[in-house]
Amino acid sequence: MTGVKCMAVLKALGEMNRLRIMRLLLKEQLGVNAVAQRLKISEYNVSKHLRILKEAGLLEMEKSGKQRLYGVVPSLKDELAANKNVLELDCCTFRFDKLPR
Repeated sequence: MTGVKCMAVLKALGEMNRLRIMRLLLKEQLGVNAVAQRLKISEYNVSKHLRILKEAGLLEMEKSGKQRLYGVVPSLKDELAANKNVLELDCCTFRFDKLPR
């Protein structure tokens, strides 16, 4: 991961609700409403956090009818599976097995 990409990922993962969202989306694809209900935060804030995670390259979105479903990009899932839930960045490692609930 390049230095610029590394900074975007660290910035995206540097907020508690985004970590909680990543924890959910590592398990399954979900829409904004489902994430908001499970984490008990507003849909507006969920949308904002999803945008930041998507811009950092951590999430992808697919349309299913009128709904947009968000999930972790396959390459990140593959990397986490291969490295025991550890993401290797240029500057550090990030442990996805230690995400908050």
